[in-house]
Amino acid sequence: MKQHDAMYIDGSWRPAEGGSTIEVVDPADGRVIATVPAGSAADVDAAVRAARAALPGWAATPPAERADRLAALHEQLVGRAEEIAETVTAELGSPLAFSRAVHAGVPVAVCGSYAELARTFSFEERIGNSTVLLEPVGVVGAITPWNYPLHQVVAKVAPALAAGCTVVLKPAEDTPLVAQLFAECVDAAGIPAGVFNLVTGLGPVAGQALAEHDGIDLVSFTGSTAVGRRIGAAAGAAVKRVALELGGKSANVILPSADLAKAVAVGVANVMANSGQTCSAWTRMLVHEDRYDEAVALAAAAVAKYVPGERLGPLVSARQRDRVRGYIERGVAEGARLVAGGPEAPCAQGYFVNPTVFADVTPGMTLAQEEIFGPVLSLMKYADEDDAVRIANGTVYGLAGAVWAADEAEAVAFARRLDTGQVDINGGRFNPLAPFGGYKQSGIGRELGPHGLAEYLQTKSLQF
Repeated sequence: MKQHDAMYIDGSWRPAEGGSTIEVVDPADGRVIATVPAGSAADVDAAVRAARAALPGWAATPPAERADRLAALHEQLVGRAEEIAETVTAELGSPLAFSRAVHAGVPVAVCGSYAELARTFSFEERIGNSTVLLEPVGVVGAITPWNYPLHQVVAKVAPALAAGCTVVLKPAEDTPLVAQLFAECVDAAGIPAGVFNLVTGLGPVAGQALAEHDGIDLVSFTGSTAVGRRIGAAAGAAVKRVALELGGKSANVILPSADLAKAVAVGVANVMANSGQTCSAWTRMLVHEDRYDEAVALAAAAVAKYVPGERLGPLVSARQRDRVRGYIERGVAEGARLVAGGPEAPCAQGYFVNPTVFADVTPGMTLAQEEIFGPVLSLMKYADEDDAVRIANGTVYGLAGAVWAADEAEAVAFARRLDTGQVDINGGRFNPLAPFGGYKQSGIGRELGPHGLAEYLQTKSLQF
């Protein structure tokens, strides 16, 4: 039974202090589908106190026992996968097939990976005459976004619990329902009271209170670079650790030898996934000038398959829809060539945006520099590999990217020149154990796998 009217603190469901609520809207039609508590600073304080009280016992729990609890949580997520998918579709608008495969499937895989990693990870090592201990950093404040509402929760909570930390989670106010479902799974998995706590609420209220709370040892935040700067500044003033996964403007570089049709088709699919609401999306497609016109035609044909309301879901909110349409209008005004889509409303209701492709985008345009976070692809031409590297690295971001070439070694050599945290070679598959995170203003720290676990550990050396 969903606990829409309560928050999960210290092992039980309780109402918010002030009694105010937040409406959750189905972006496909604008209907209010639920309300959740709007947590206050007092609610955050109660959750942090519960997490601090639970910390000594959980930190002292042997890793194998923590692994057992994570395995039980994994089983709960597996058993409720269809409910997870339906919940995300209702509050985010994602097509159900994508919700099943990605919004439910990926968090299940990530949780399972940390259940296994907690058993095999070495929490101490011998260096010379010292024993180095890897210990939990303490109480984690996790602030998660709306675009992948369960994946981002699991990518923070699972490694934190594996490390022996306790957690207070503040999910995005647009998509809090799947976080409540996750809390139910935590409870059913037998994770002790206070180890995981959920406070729903607004970012400027509950999120800020969590980031600034003296009882938080590490803030793990995923979201915009602008908000990440504020969290980083507040944490710096308190000498508090942060892990920030922020924006991206990733380049998809198609080298002249590549299978152009495949590279363009996969590139378009990458940008359209989740209606473009993906920080790591390859939103800039770089093509050699000799094959550029062919790539533009291929992209226009490929994007026609993404019909709004069918294969392409709505954006999360009216605010996000209007923001993306504004970027499309600005692209036209700055002289980019619109070859598909546009700012017009494609559906009579809901927060839909046309899948849009721009050609003749130059490095100085807004389309090439700012994160749009919608189904908008920019095609850019380059003269040679040095030019492609310059364009690809020519933003403040460095989160992800892709390189395509007939020879894998050629693609790898090019990828080594990119200032970005993750590069897919010829459509490389997602790896839940590979570190994910960015260079430059795309963030600080890494998520997933052993590198993600290390974010929640601190070192102590014992000399003998």
